Amino acid sequence: MDFNMKKLVKDAGAAFSRVVQMTEETLGTSGKTEFDAHLEHLAERANATKTWTEKILKNTEAMLTPNPGYRIEDVFYEKIDKKKPNRLSNLEYLGIDMIEAGNDFGPGMAYGSALIKVGQCEQKLGQIMRDFISTAANCYIQPMRKFLDGEMKTISKEMAILETKRLDLDASKRKVRKARSMIGQQSDSSGISPEVMLDQAERELRVAQSEFDRQAEIVKLLLEGVSSSQAGHLRCLHEFVEAQARHYAQCNAVMQDLQRELAGISGASYHPTSDSSSTTNVVENGEDRARVLCDYNARDSSELSVMQDEVIYVREIPGDEDYYKGRRGNQRGKVPKVYLELLITFP
Repeated sequence: MDFNMKKLVKDAGAAFSRVVQMTEETLGTSGKTEFDAHLEHLAERANATKTWTEKILKNTEAMLTPNPGYRIEDVFYEKIDKKKPNRLSNLEYLGIDMIEAGNDFGPGMAYGSALIKVGQCEQKLGQIMRDFISTAANCYIQPMRKFLDGEMKTISKEMAILETKRLDLDASKRKVRKARSMIGQQSDSSGISPEVMLDQAERELRVAQSEFDRQAEIVKLLLEGVSSSQAGHLRCLHEFVEAQARHYAQCNAVMQDLQRELAGISGASYHPTSDSSSTTNVVENGEDRARVLCDYNARDSSELSVMQDEVIYVREIPGDEDYYKGRRGNQRGKVPKVYLELLITFP
């Protein structure tokens, strides 16, 4: 117990000394060891990555789950490691009411039949939305949160340790300067000569410098890993966009079917709401979308250079089993099939 109390008092004294030291540095009355430019740059980039990831994650969650009460509830269920409640979406509630109203008015009536069909469509849209939310959570939200709760928290912890090592290093430097200023004077009340005090202070300085340098290297390695983490974030972003594209394609298909059915009830002709002319500006006839698996540099003007993870449009080349005809905007050229992965498309 006595040992623990002494250690507690010693740690408290060290913490107080560091607070005083930081205050003196802020006021400009004490010197401060600066981190090297490379480490400072890495730290700035890591802080920017953390800040923007937090903002994007927050807005993504708000977009997927607009109700803040539900978001808080979801976090609670995650903390206690229990399955989230299977809530119906607003679209599904709307669908239920429309179906009940249609049955009340009479399925044999035009309005009642239309209400039932629209209600069923709203239920489908609600289920599609819930599937998209689940997919987005798995492919994007969870990896981003794992990055913030894991890698970034580790970096923050090690950065705090580095700051402590820096304060200890600066304290050792001051102790050495003080000991040198006492050379030639008489021994203090403890009977230790200034020369012995200087030798002891220099030994402490060498230890503090070694610990500071070692911790700085640890922090650099962690900060450099943030750049490689962004490659993983890029893949997650691609998956999120693909999930969103599938979501809207499925919603569009459901609404087109509903328009056809409603046109049949009213006896009117069906006119699709999509603008086919604008669609052909994005996807030409016979084209598919493909993700590039790794960089490929064109060997001549007939080929197209591509970069890993970008998405391009491709079509088959009659009689050629090894190449696709690739397109990126107005650029066209052949790309080896082994460098590409076709993406699933929906009508």
